Amino acid sequence: MKANEVQFVSFLSNNQQFVIPIYQRTYSWGISHCHQLWEDILKVIRNDISAHFIGSIVYVSDGLYTVAETPSYLVIDGQQRLTTLSLLFLAMKKVLSTKNDFTVNERQISTQFLINEFAPENKKNKLCLTQSDKVVFEKILNNQRLDEGDTKSKVWQNYDFFLEQINKSNINIDDLYGGIRRLIIVNIILDRNNDNPQLIFESLNSTGLDLSQSDLIRNYILMGLESDLQNQIYNSYWLPMEKIFKQSQNEKKFDYFMRAYLTLKMKAIPKLEEVYATFKQYSYKKDIEEITSDVFKFFEYYSNIELNCEPDKDIKKIFTDIQTLRVDVSHPFLLCVYNDYKDNIINKDEFTQILKLIESYVFRRAVCGVPTSSLNKTFASLYSEITKENYVESLQAVLMLKDSYRRFPKDIEFKNEIINKDIYHFRSSLYLLFKIENKLNHNRTELDIKRLSIEHIMPQELTRIWIDDLGDDFKRVHEQYLHKLGNLTLTGFNQEMSNKSFKEKKRDGFENSGVFMNKELLELDKWDEEKIVKRAEKLSNLITSIWESPKLSDEVVFKYKKVVEKEDIDYSVDDYEHLKGDMLDLFNKLRNEIINLDSSLVREEFKKLYIAYKVNTNFVDIVPQAKRLRLSLNMSFRDINDPRGLCRDVSNVGRWGNGDVEVGLSNINDILYVIGLIRQAFDRQMNSEEV
Repeated sequence: MKANEVQFVSFLSNNQQFVIPIYQRTYSWGISHCHQLWEDILKVIRNDISAHFIGSIVYVSDGLYTVAETPSYLVIDGQQRLTTLSLLFLAMKKVLSTKNDFTVNERQISTQFLINEFAPENKKNKLCLTQSDKVVFEKILNNQRLDEGDTKSKVWQNYDFFLEQINKSNINIDDLYGGIRRLIIVNIILDRNNDNPQLIFESLNSTGLDLSQSDLIRNYILMGLESDLQNQIYNSYWLPMEKIFKQSQNEKKFDYFMRAYLTLKMKAIPKLEEVYATFKQYSYKKDIEEITSDVFKFFEYYSNIELNCEPDKDIKKIFTDIQTLRVDVSHPFLLCVYNDYKDNIINKDEFTQILKLIESYVFRRAVCGVPTSSLNKTFASLYSEITKENYVESLQAVLMLKDSYRRFPKDIEFKNEIINKDIYHFRSSLYLLFKIENKLNHNRTELDIKRLSIEHIMPQELTRIWIDDLGDDFKRVHEQYLHKLGNLTLTGFNQEMSNKSFKEKKRDGFENSGVFMNKELLELDKWDEEKIVKRAEKLSNLITSIWESPKLSDEVVFKYKKVVEKEDIDYSVDDYEHLKGDMLDLFNKLRNEIINLDSSLVREEFKKLYIAYKVNTNFVDIVPQAKRLRLSLNMSFRDINDPRGLCRDVSNVGRWGNGDVEVGLSNINDILYVIGLIRQAFDRQMNSEEV
């Protein structure tokens, strides 16, 4: 790697081409960034500042070139400032095309900073952007007509901003050029044979503010590939995914999809901010094209589930209901089941039964207030509990067997909660009432959700007429039932209805609402506690048939009952009695050294009796003891290089931990030596073809 400080104009004026790789994000600087750069240049001019540093540009050579050739460089970091300053030069070129009273001229700007005058056509442009950015940039450069869609590009908008600033400020172009000449960058060129562009790229983006986890994964997949394969994988797999996420106007979902994908592959749930690191671990020594193809397959399932791309209208309707419940943690399980549906392991009827069962499971738990903190683990492991030969039945049985905070609420609990819950302030209140309505009208007509809202039959503010209808105990009745299921309905006349009498509400709202659940209200003369209770009971019976619970005989359920160990417990440092005081300090220093062997790959897992460190499998386990840390190294004793003779052969001794090598650590001064021993186990696993 070579780095030196240089004027930006000197950096750009050589015969060379800077290529933004296809895996880089499109140009993303906004007007505010351009305004800041413009103000910085003006400050340099006004205050006669000799030099102003604007950052670094990091690039790697894409091949070997003779002196006569135009070399191409792939930009690893700095594309935003490189593109923005090129747009400023384009604006200056445009202004100079109609003015010739300056020392600097249009041809000078073009040949020094925008084009390689004598290069072949494919190397003509000094800056080669990616995707749609390239099209717009070249149209501006060549003074071609822009299409309507081009004007929405940040490339055009920022170019137009600079053009406006130059014209509006009446700045002397020579002065402007002089200000740009004083902009300084750090010019960093990488040697592909000796430098690792990906590691350097990661360190430059370590704050995580600029790039999403999926951006980092895309760059990791594509950066090390040859150009042809890079283009093939990007255009075949990654670009179609990005387009769909952009169309959904929620590109953040890409990160959530990747977390769901890694959960189903790794059988563990990565934190959202650790998705990239987990992907690196998962993809270690695997074929990148095969992995990307597999990611794309599951992405298509995800887009059908979450992004409304499902072609089957019956399945799409259930997916829409599941989306409404906002239970992203179910995606790893749903993706696996969808894959089985596509592979014809289950048919459409079985698939829809499973989807409705999951919808009921999630909704019943929400109504009954069952804590959701365990749902991610439940769904992460649920697929492995299914018996493929009896797919639906086994899933029903598994859900029936779950208890405590993982339980599937039974009808009696569900009905009681749905009757007595404050439904009006319940997050899924509209979803609940719309599903009831669709059940009553047998899905013959789809309701226009946008025109309907929740209406209190007994209003929130009582009038004299309502007090008389409710009787002497009106205060209790109003307080007890106002927001409950029995007193709520749907109408398109919410504002007009307000606190009108029941008779007026029937005439002005319920009669013309087109809502089936209001038909029975038209047959009543008044609305009071008795009617509310009766309606709630009737609706609760209907609701249990919409969100059904699995109903299998005890004999059938027993077939699937297994002797299972107690549910996994999340352990932490606090659960080990010996990790206190000096021993805790010793442990923390050692764990930091172990993780730093490769912080992107090494995982730490707290078990009941020991702490494990692994890539794919454990390479070292630590058992905290009263006066030392006992370490198990996962390698053969005959392979360990231990000049000080601290290690012990435990191949025939029963111990918690993995491997044949044991070593104790009690003195902080021995940490570096012990890390040297641990590194041998780590390197052995990393170099194994089985990793």
